[in-house]
Amino acid sequence: MNYLAFILCFLALSYSTLAQKQQLRKSTRPTTFQGICGVVLEKKGNHMPGPGKSASQGTPIEREVLIFPLLNMNQVKMGDNGFIDSVGNVKPIKTVKSDKSGKFCANLPVGHYSVVVRESKGLYANLSDAHNNIFPVNVRKNIRSEVKIEVTHQGVF
Repeated sequence: MNYLAFILCFLALSYSTLAQKQQLRKSTRPTTFQGICGVVLEKKGNHMPGPGKSASQGTPIEREVLIFPLLNMNQVKMGDNGFIDSVGNVKPIKTVKSDKSGKFCANLPVGHYSVVVRESKGLYANLSDAHNNIFPVNVRKNIRSEVKIEVTHQGVF
């Protein structure tokens, strides 16, 4: 009888341990993320190279990050100050906010996007490609596209 009780306890303990291991495996599996993640950095002041000067990486900032379908310069109205005044009737696909460390992530379907930040003077992007697409980012299946947005309108380079 004691032998039977011992076997039952052993089987119950083995089952419990196996169930915990399977649950742990499920919870530690990496989740697939598809979209855009990045950091928003601000560069103010003099960034001109010179003796004894090291290049600043910028200061992380909180900003509203807007992700549009791929925008071209001929689709937007630029202000005299270099900011985007209008994108016409194009709506952002996603809007997120960077945290205090400047980091943000947006889960998105596969596609081509433009990433801009909202500044008090308008929408801001300081990158374009050879086809005049505004801050283009390509999102591929199950891939995290990493970007670094540098807000440089108050800097000298």
